[in-house]
Amino acid sequence: MNILGINAYHGNASAAIVCDGRLIAAVEEERFNRVKYAAGFPAQAIRYCLKEAGLTLCDIHHVAVPRNPYARLATKLLYALRMPSFARTRVKVLAKFTGIPEALAAAFDADPKKTGATFHRVEHHQAHLASSFFVSPFERAALLSADGLGDFASTMWGAGADNRMRIDGAVAFPHSLGLFYTAVTQYLGFLKFGDEYKVMGLAAYGHPDQLGSFRDMVRFDSRSNGNGFRLGLAYFSHHRTGPEMSWAEGQQTPTLGKMFSGHMAKRLGPVRAPEEALEERHRNLACSLQARLEEVYLGMLKKLGERTGLKAVCLAGGVAFNCVANGKVFDATPFEQVYVHPAAGDAGLAVGAAYYVWHHKLGKPRSFVMHHAYWGPGYLREEIRRAIDSNGLAQSGYSIAELNEEELSRSAARIIADGKILGWFQGRAEWGPRALGNRSIVADPRRPEMKEILNRRIKHREIFRPFAPSILAEATAEYFEKSYPSPFMTLAYSVRPEKRDKIPAPTHVDGTGRLQTVTREANPRYHALISAFRDLTGVPVVLNTSFNDNEPIVCRPQEAIDCFRRTHMDALVLGDFLVSRP
Repeated sequence: MNILGINAYHGNASAAIVCDGRLIAAVEEERFNRVKYAAGFPAQAIRYCLKEAGLTLCDIHHVAVPRNPYARLATKLLYALRMPSFARTRVKVLAKFTGIPEALAAAFDADPKKTGATFHRVEHHQAHLASSFFVSPFERAALLSADGLGDFASTMWGAGADNRMRIDGAVAFPHSLGLFYTAVTQYLGFLKFGDEYKVMGLAAYGHPDQLGSFRDMVRFDSRSNGNGFRLGLAYFSHHRTGPEMSWAEGQQTPTLGKMFSGHMAKRLGPVRAPEEALEERHRNLACSLQARLEEVYLGMLKKLGERTGLKAVCLAGGVAFNCVANGKVFDATPFEQVYVHPAAGDAGLAVGAAYYVWHHKLGKPRSFVMHHAYWGPGYLREEIRRAIDSNGLAQSGYSIAELNEEELSRSAARIIADGKILGWFQGRAEWGPRALGNRSIVADPRRPEMKEILNRRIKHREIFRPFAPSILAEATAEYFEKSYPSPFMTLAYSVRPEKRDKIPAPTHVDGTGRLQTVTREANPRYHALISAFRDLTGVPVVLNTSFNDNEPIVCRPQEAIDCFRRTHMDALVLGDFLVSRP
């Protein structure tokens, strides 16, 4: 039984394919069209998934779409009556989603009447919950999804057991933790789609001196089965204009309309322009925002744990990318185990919708656990060699060596230990927005200056932005105050005080690190690299950041070579090949 999951006509368009209950491939459209957070229809991602599975469109039995335009129809109709412009937008969205069978057939020059697949519409947040629970290692777990908006809801919670999920409650539009965070992110001058993670990093530099105002913006609400919240809508505008998103099909990153009102500026002070220098006031506002998000998010999780009596929780939705909040789950809630899908945002809906159909619609038992995130394209030795030769690297003075695995690990570790910056391109690309050792830039964590060097010279981004430590899983407790695995870089823990001077570069200003725990089973080659670095330096950690420069993470060898040359990295590992600058 072959199920194709598609997230379309929204940011982070993606596709995934599940065959007889096992995930074969999953990838975002942005990796192919090179448009960050690409929206539209993910035709190239679908082609890759089919190719990886060795299937054609005619071999697909079910197509799962994580949107149900008919969900909460009464609420939508009420808003439509109040706001005719909003109604027109919803009609356009409905037309796009109901036209997915035709779009799929058109992408493959097929007759939509002859494809033979059954199409399923899965409610947005149920797909989010399914994306985490049905691939988790837990037989039973509490479930929470929180994001901006999907199918007119922003939050949903419940519990999962075996191959079923029970939904216990939800928070409907216009109340939303995701839109709350986005609105303040815009107010702080970060206007690009997906900039919320920048504000999360900035928050560590401030103090929550405006927490009272932010508690007025988001208030606990007992009406949503005793576990909800409501926004102080005077601070926001999305409930009057609708949460506007626009994009040129396949050509540009999605953009969002303004979501904060004049009352926010009246209460908090002048709006920051994007080019304006960051001041203490802005840092304190970011800190207050993060503090209030944690109070509400962790408060909901605490109640969920108390009500379900479960010790494991699965998290999904864009808010689940807030690794700072996730890292506090163990101290602030009854939960002892946490699973966060590596593509917790809307890209992950493709996997969630497919598994919802497999388990909930078809009643199939669970047999798959997502232990790693390497579900994207990989490349053969011959393809890598061809890319190296076609770029004339040898003729340009670069040294090129093909090494066995042990030599490669030792040589790469020596490059890092010498303070140089290494591009690391291996195996299949990561699923989700985090580079996890297959499409990474790697550097020495022991050098305090490395954070500024990478931000200025390689990434060309805000100087306050932190980097991640990749650590051998077996050494986690030695360096961090918690040792629960974080294989997908979705949890932030405090670095032990006595170890902070050992790894200053990826230790954030508040003493935390958004760590990736690396096992030999999940990624043997990356584990070997970190082990070789440990043997040289005594430190079982490398600094890891995504292999890109203000673009989607590199996918193909050609993109890795382009980024390597453009950003002046010192060396590049492509599969078994080590390329060094003159």
